[in-house]
Amino acid sequence: MKKADANDTATISQIITNHIAELADWRSTIMARLRQLILDANPALVEEWKWSTPVWSHQGNVVAAGAFKDHVKLNFFKGAMLHDPDQLFNAGLDAKATRAIDIHEGDQLNESALQALIRAAVAQNVGKPKTAQK
Repeated sequence: MKKADANDTATISQIITNHIAELADWRSTIMARLRQLILDANPALVEEWKWSTPVWSHQGNVVAAGAFKDHVKLNFFKGAMLHDPDQLFNAGLDAKATRAIDIHEGDQLNESALQALIRAAVAQNVGKPKTAQK
């Protein structure tokens, strides 16, 4: 994957699009859906390419999505500070700051709860903590 200029959002967007397409299996479908849900949750989120993975930020890192052999991981950088009423977090529960959602083939996403969690994570970054609500 080629390195993008940090200020070239069109290039970053294309790198992420290419990355998703290269998966060419169920992970591609879920990554594309997650990307759309993330961007729809808060239009202020900026797509970045860090650590060879898509990252969405707003006044700091908010969430990253990584494709692994048997799952897709959605990692919330300040997840430990977020209220998770729908218990979406199912990985990294012992980490000091982060929390993650591991999604396996066939899993059903609670999309509205996920978007509420994303909005709460953005609010956490801008200094207005809110609980994730449906």
